[in-house]
Amino acid sequence: MSTVLLLTGGLAAQAQVRPTTPPVYPPPAPLPNDTLRADQVGRSQEFAVPSVVGQGPSKGLIAHLEGLADFKINSDLNDQTPAGKASSTVVKNRRAFIKGYIPVWNHPHLKVILGFNYDREEFQFQNPDNASFYRNLEDKGLKTVGTQLAVIRPVDEVHWYLARVKGELNGDYTSSELSIQDYLKMSGEFIYGWKRSPYLSWGVGAQVGYTFGRQSIYPVILYNRTFNPRWGVESLFPARVTVRRNLNAKTLLFGGYTVDGMNYNIKLREPLANGLQTLILRETELKFRLRLEREIYDFLWFGIEGGYRYNVNFNAVDAASNERTLPQLFSGSRNRVVQNTLGTVPYASIEVFLVPPRKFLKKINQGR
Repeated sequence: MSTVLLLTGGLAAQAQVRPTTPPVYPPPAPLPNDTLRADQVGRSQEFAVPSVVGQGPSKGLIAHLEGLADFKINSDLNDQTPAGKASSTVVKNRRAFIKGYIPVWNHPHLKVILGFNYDREEFQFQNPDNASFYRNLEDKGLKTVGTQLAVIRPVDEVHWYLARVKGELNGDYTSSELSIQDYLKMSGEFIYGWKRSPYLSWGVGAQVGYTFGRQSIYPVILYNRTFNPRWGVESLFPARVTVRRNLNAKTLLFGGYTVDGMNYNIKLREPLANGLQTLILRETELKFRLRLEREIYDFLWFGIEGGYRYNVNFNAVDAASNERTLPQLFSGSRNRVVQNTLGTVPYASIEVFLVPPRKFLKKINQGR
C-alpha cells in the first residue's frame, strides 16, 4: 500500500508541474514576419523561429485609423516673426494606414516575406495664421508609400536570424511631382537569435531607421516569452515593450509602450521669412497604450487601442543639407528651422486585419 501511495503521489506531483499549452488561435500562432505554418511554433521542430507559444495570429492585411484629441503647440520660429514665437491649438491630427504581408517563400529552413504600406497624416490648426509654418501644414497630406523585404533564416533547432530592408517615399508629394531622390528613406535591421524553448526566444542586433525622428543606428534586443497559459511579453527594445494577456482562445489584451518616428520632406506653399522653400519634418513620440484584439469570424479580426502620446520631437530642419552622409547617422547635426513643443494628449485607434483561415492552416498541417 505504501508503494502505491508513493507512486500515486509522484504522479500527482508531476501532473502539477507539467506545463500546459496556452489557448491561442490558431494554436500555436506565429509572428506576421515569421511563418504561416502554425505547427512550427511550440512543438517539436527541426528549425528555430523567433515566435513563441501564445502569440496572436499572423496578420496578412491591416487597415488602421487613429485620431488624437486637441492639443497645444508652441513654436520657436528662429526670428521668422517679430516675436520669434507662435502658438496655436491642433484641432485635427489624424492618421491612417494600410499594410500587407505576402509570404513569397515559406519553407522550414528559409522564409521570405514581401510587405507594403501606405500611410497618410493630416493637421488642422485653430489659428493657422499665427505662423507660416502652421499655414504650410494646414490640410497638407503627408504620405508614406513603402515596400519591404524580410528574410527569416532558421539555422538549426536553436539559432535563427532575421534581416529586413525597407524603402519608403515620405512627404507631401503628388504623382505629378514625385522625385524619388528627394523623398526616398531607407531603413533596415539585422537580428541574430536563440530559441531556448517553445516558450522563450530572444535575439540581439541593430537597426538603421527613423524611429527616433532622424536616420540613426541603434542596437536592439528582441525578447519573446510566454510565462504561463495567460501571460507573456513581446518586445523589440528600445522601440517597443508589450505585456500580453491571453483572455481566451479568441481574445488577447496588450499593454506597454511604443516609440514611433516619422520623417517627411515638405515643399512649402509659401517660403519662410528666411527664404527656405523645403523642410524636413521630424516626429518622434512615445505612446503608453492598452490594446485589445479579438476574432470577428475565422480569418477576420479587429483591434482597438487607446492611451496617451508624449511628444519627444516635432521639429523642422533645413532640407538643403545632406542627411545621408555617414557622420550624420551618428551626430544628427542639422540646422533646426522650427522647434515645437506639443502637449501630451490621449489617442484612440481602431484596426481591422485578416489572418490565415483555419481551413488553410489545417491543409498545410496535413500536407507535412
